[in-house]
Amino acid sequence: MKKRLLCLACVLAALGTLAGCQKKEVRPGDVEGYDPGETYLSIWVHSIEDTEEGQAYKKSVESFNEAYNGQYFADIEFIPRNDSGGGYSDKINASVMAGGLPDVLTVDGPNVAAYAANGIIQPLAELTEEEKSAYLTSIIEQGTYDDKLYALGVMESSVGLYYNKAILKEAGIEVPDPDHPWTRTEFLEILEQLKPVMDEKNGYPIDMTFPVGEASIYYYAPFIWSNGGELVSEDGLTVDGFFNSQENVQTMQYFRNIVEKKYMSEAPIENLFESGRAAFKFDGAWEVNTIYNSYPDIELGVAPYIVGDDWSGERYTPTGSWAFAASSGTENIQGATELVKWMSGVESGIRIWEMAKNFPSTYEAFENIEIFQTDENYGALYRQLSDYGHPRPKTPVYPQVSTSFQEVLESAALGGKDAKTEMDKSVERINGKLERYTRE
Repeated sequence: MKKRLLCLACVLAALGTLAGCQKKEVRPGDVEGYDPGETYLSIWVHSIEDTEEGQAYKKSVESFNEAYNGQYFADIEFIPRNDSGGGYSDKINASVMAGGLPDVLTVDGPNVAAYAANGIIQPLAELTEEEKSAYLTSIIEQGTYDDKLYALGVMESSVGLYYNKAILKEAGIEVPDPDHPWTRTEFLEILEQLKPVMDEKNGYPIDMTFPVGEASIYYYAPFIWSNGGELVSEDGLTVDGFFNSQENVQTMQYFRNIVEKKYMSEAPIENLFESGRAAFKFDGAWEVNTIYNSYPDIELGVAPYIVGDDWSGERYTPTGSWAFAASSGTENIQGATELVKWMSGVESGIRIWEMAKNFPSTYEAFENIEIFQTDENYGALYRQLSDYGHPRPKTPVYPQVSTSFQEVLESAALGGKDAKTEMDKSVERINGKLERYTRE
């Protein structure tokens, strides 16, 4: 474990920043509300205090302190990320070796495995089956690494396959129910049927891009999973035979087929779907609010995500967002776990929706937010999460897997290079990062 910590510090943090990061001693009276007899719990979050999300976290901490008055006192610190994603993660990395980690911290869901494998976070105190069952299955899976629960999400997220109801009606296309999605072959036939309709509108059947960054794996890994593929092994330590499997090569060839047949534009076109020039679009859950508020003339629907031709009901749709975890530096794992449960629980989930419009992480929160019961599009996204949500790959080298996935989409799907060759190259690069975790 010490070797892994050293590696992480060398790669992710400048050694000069480690000085002065020792965990500060806080005594009763030093912080307003922290009284004698209470256990002090520090908590770091990745948000700016003055944002809706930051205020939601602040109110959740205040309600925790009211509920646990006399037993625990939580003290929140806001450490926002900068434009390049650093800032917050830089401070965590700099604190790993110096013992300055807080008791509880936020971690982006796909990075839970990396934080666990590198000893930044530790398993939570045991939760009962009833406590765990309150959360969406995807939340528990996301927070579990090496059969231990490390994190609980305060929010969940989803991606929709959105469609323009008027265009599909014009083309005589009916959308299937969530349990019987279009297969890949069927969807190609749908896109072919739509092409002459969209040509007349100077558009495309689908507004589909392969964006740089995390969005690529977030949006399109479901095509891998529903086709029987995986990107990493179950333990997260092997990619050869997984990332470059024949099933995954077929998926990249499928995307290339969509490009070659001009069902999508090779270059992104701003507001293609929103302007009525595309019948379908993949986008995050925020698209619903965007359409409602800025493009009210669009008749919006959410179609089930596309599945492989041999799909048999497995979980496969996009999930993943920020979670709370107990750091390896906490000496009170029970108190830290109580704080994690509170920050991710029903009350906090309802608050994160009401204040920041981020989806909650518990069934009860969804059931107590009216719009998920009354609005067909928000309801569809919730059912997709509940019934078919699948976390992104769990591996200590997740950033390399994500980057490699995007690069293969760029080179093979858009660029037309041989998919197997490109995926084999990615495996070599990812293996270079995996060495530190697979050496004896």
